[in-house]
Amino acid sequence: MKLTYKSVVILGAILSFYSCNQPKQEGKSEAEVKDKVAQVPALDMAMMDQSVKPQEDFYNYSNGGWEKIAKIPDDKSRWGSFNELIEMNDSVTLAVLEKAMSQDLKEGSTPKKIADLFASVLNTENRNKQGIEPIKAHLAEIDAIQTKEDLQKYLAKAQKESYGSPLGYYVYADMNNSSMNTIYLNAGDLGLDQDYYQKDDAKDKVEKYQKYVASMLQNLGEPEKEATEEAGKIVAFEKALAQNMIPIEKSRDNELTNNPYKVADLKKLTPSIDWKAFFANSGIENVEGLIVTDLEYFKGLEKLLNDTPLETIKSYLKWIDFNSAAGLLNMELEQQKFDFYSKELRGVKEMRPIKKRALSAVSGVLGEAVGEVYVADVFPPEAKASAKEMVDYLFKSYKKHIGELTWMSDETKKKAFEKLDKITVKIGYPDKWKDYSSMEITSSEKGGSYYQNMKNASKWYNEDNRSKYGKPVDKGEWGMPPQMVNAYYNPLKNEIVFPAAILQPPFFNFNADAAINFGGIGGVIGHEISHGFDDSGSQFDAEGNQKNWWTKEDREKFNALGDQLVAQYDAYQPLKDKGNDIHVNGRSTLGENIADLGGTSVAYDALLMYLKDKGMDEKELIDNLTPAQRFFVSWATIWRTKFRDDALVDQIKTDYHAPGMYRATGPLENHDGFHKAFDTKEGDKMFKKEDDRIKIW
Repeated sequence: MKLTYKSVVILGAILSFYSCNQPKQEGKSEAEVKDKVAQVPALDMAMMDQSVKPQEDFYNYSNGGWEKIAKIPDDKSRWGSFNELIEMNDSVTLAVLEKAMSQDLKEGSTPKKIADLFASVLNTENRNKQGIEPIKAHLAEIDAIQTKEDLQKYLAKAQKESYGSPLGYYVYADMNNSSMNTIYLNAGDLGLDQDYYQKDDAKDKVEKYQKYVASMLQNLGEPEKEATEEAGKIVAFEKALAQNMIPIEKSRDNELTNNPYKVADLKKLTPSIDWKAFFANSGIENVEGLIVTDLEYFKGLEKLLNDTPLETIKSYLKWIDFNSAAGLLNMELEQQKFDFYSKELRGVKEMRPIKKRALSAVSGVLGEAVGEVYVADVFPPEAKASAKEMVDYLFKSYKKHIGELTWMSDETKKKAFEKLDKITVKIGYPDKWKDYSSMEITSSEKGGSYYQNMKNASKWYNEDNRSKYGKPVDKGEWGMPPQMVNAYYNPLKNEIVFPAAILQPPFFNFNADAAINFGGIGGVIGHEISHGFDDSGSQFDAEGNQKNWWTKEDREKFNALGDQLVAQYDAYQPLKDKGNDIHVNGRSTLGENIADLGGTSVAYDALLMYLKDKGMDEKELIDNLTPAQRFFVSWATIWRTKFRDDALVDQIKTDYHAPGMYRATGPLENHDGFHKAFDTKEGDKMFKKEDDRIKIW
């Protein structure tokens, strides 16, 4: 859930915001929304398995009934509470959009852009007829590269127009001066996540990827033998790029990713690249300073670009762009891409319905326009007010926790209080909506295509992002649209953000008792606050600058506690019974695990504060469970998840989050309140000696 700095550039861009109007709340009232969720019980006891002792297997005690009946849909790699809400929310959003698109739409208006982009995805007849024609001219540009000088000019153009490249940059808040925007120079594009290349435990997947590359190249007219040889060279080049990238275990270390450089000094890293010309030709003049996110990568890139035959680099460039575009062209190519990335890597059996794929495209490109319609229809102001009350209790609890820490000095606590007090909270939707009026989206009837519409959108985002260089940061921007089921903490703005879509069951329910909501959305709120104090977020001060505010002794104690948590999660082996000895990566998931641990702790105490303030009984039984017990069951239910085996391996290799079953129970092993609520004793599988329980926040 945490916002990271790494840029995602393939047919996408960093979001930004323009001024427009706040949505008119003419949609559903609180009562109507309550009616919608009335059929959703606060806690569905049938989804539990009370024949299981909670002290032995708390995950199945909380979710055993669900585990017995839940099936992973054929178009999914996993299935759990998040997926259930996302699926329901997508259906609601789709219905809202289809209603809006059925009206008379003014040419050039944002609703018309939504309708035209949506229709271009669905127009499979046009996509099949065009085939690879939309991308041919671009591939010919790459073929025309004859010299290393031509290559440098092309790389600048690729950056400007959002094509694949072995290097790239994006504009964002400066880690060292968070009120101003700067450039982040980052590693380039790969067709396979770097972890597959950097470790030897996935050679079979790399081999299958190479076969996929060869198969796809034949769609460009290459004979099988030549395509196979070229695929080998492309994969070898990608592997060489990946070997120089910061491993996922170290990528959260801001000491490694925050490397301020003067443009003139970049020559020391890559003498053969004319950086001044590169930035000018890519759309930004007079660049003086920037941040290099991966020094070792750029040191290695110099040698790699000089030693690799130009034809191989061209093959790589063509492949990256063709592969990125495959899902936007004809249905055969989209199927081939799905067969590798979804079926082979994650075990998914079939593609999502095309309307859902179209919704994803529209939401990704015109997210806030979709969000504006969404919140007007399904998100009443009362929901925002209720969530704000919970946030206030979480902050009150967090302040109490910091004050009671025994391992932290008063000097560091003072800075921690300052940072906590300055966290900005955003709930529901932005105060200002993005203005998409200058984005070019063309209907199929007027010659537009899905591919070209997405490229136009990508260029639009890229131009908008470049325009921010050297300007003050807009603190009102959001990094997620309201209809996204998620939340995040942004360390450079010191803010927590909760889009409207996550304020629904099972996370937040108007009809639920306080224990359920504090165990659900309360835990999520606490999780996001805790990101400001995790292994990475704790390196940023109250203003969002990477600046040490810790005493040396306190930092050492914090790191030692983190190492204990790393060891706990490293020990988890989700596929051990199936003969796969892969372990959860405790180091790469440390930030999320600290946030889960802190989130459950502060949310639990926030619940106790709430019950006391409202004069409610801490021992009142509902469904024969106390509020404390219902709190922990609620937390466990939001993380219930079933995985396909390949998807589970892929998550462990590429994701900063531990698998859901460990998020459900991992923090609770260390929670005094959990052990008290369920009266665990030595010998129980969930029991951990009090002295061994890890307590960070």
